[in-house]
Amino acid sequence: MSQEIFWLAATSLMTSVFWVPYVLNRMAVRGLTRTLANPQPDDAPLADWAERNIRAHRNAIENLVIFAPLALSVHVLGIGDALTATACLVYFLARLAHFLVYTAGIPVLRTLSFAVGMAVQVVLALRILEIL
Repeated sequence: MSQEIFWLAATSLMTSVFWVPYVLNRMAVRGLTRTLANPQPDDAPLADWAERNIRAHRNAIENLVIFAPLALSVHVLGIGDALTATACLVYFLARLAHFLVYTAGIPVLRTLSFAVGMAVQVVLALRILEIL
């Protein structure tokens, strides 16, 4: 398995469990029955961190849609090397950091970790386009 595919799978798995903390908060705030029911206008609000967690999860999904085809393209084209492997590892770490600092409400680190993830996507695209 290529490193690009490994880190894509790891990133996908990580993104797929980002919902757990906010659902646990929803259960703590609203109870199991209200959590399993359809949302209602009179539902108790979630904790601020849980609301940020929801947005961080959504952002991770939105960016996975960009990262996945880039990592897959590198693999399919057979152009993976130390740069692309490291880039995919860095993407995983940047998205994990982004999720954690977004949930914690740390704005500057949130933006920096997001920017690192975007830079990785640019590197992968430039490699695919044979510019880098």
